[in-house]
Amino acid sequence: MLSPDRRTMTRSQAEAAQIDTGLRAHMLRVYNYMASGVALTGIVAMAASSSPALMNAIFGTPLMWVVMLAPLAFVMVLSFGIHRLSLFASQALFWLFAAVMGLSLSTIFLIYTGESIARVFFITAAAFGALSLYGYTTKRDISGWGSFLFMGLIGIIIAGVVNLFMQSSAMQFAISVIGVLVFAGLTAYDTQKIKNEYSELHDYETSGKLAVMGALRLYLDFINLMMMLLHLFGNRR
Repeated sequence: MLSPDRRTMTRSQAEAAQIDTGLRAHMLRVYNYMASGVALTGIVAMAASSSPALMNAIFGTPLMWVVMLAPLAFVMVLSFGIHRLSLFASQALFWLFAAVMGLSLSTIFLIYTGESIARVFFITAAAFGALSLYGYTTKRDISGWGSFLFMGLIGIIIAGVVNLFMQSSAMQFAISVIGVLVFAGLTAYDTQKIKNEYSELHDYETSGKLAVMGALRLYLDFINLMMMLLHLFGNRR
């Protein structure tokens, strides 16, 4: 017969194993959403860029501003309305967001060579995988990075807006270098945050919506990291 201490230990180990299994399933769900979103964005971007008529209809008219600003609207709706949305609505908005992002990013296929885009994509994927793995496995609490990374992100946005008017290649280079560092840090930070947010107490609906929001954060980290690397290493046509 097991002693009370041994029974308590066995029960605790079983609970820990159950939580660990649930966490792995949750993270796999997040990565599946994120990877599917990136794939959808790439497919839409390639398809749109191969249609001169569609590109002219979008980027040759005021519709361009709708396409460029729509992703921000989707992010805001998901971020601030996720608790009021159903799981199905959250998923649908995420897929729509990824598709619209594909339209807004389609111009990169006209600016950069397909070979350099593919090369940068695989570099980004490898870096993202390593950084996300670090965020998931590290025992170090990196939540303190949040405020520093947020300030860096705000600085990048402000500098990017200023450079729209200055058109300085030196400033663009600096923005891209700092951007790589910021989004590399955010990849590890967001992965650990998603891991820490998980709890067995969440029901299926809530866990699903948490997975969508986690995928959205990692998706944005991946896309922005790729764009910064593309500015640095992409070969222009």
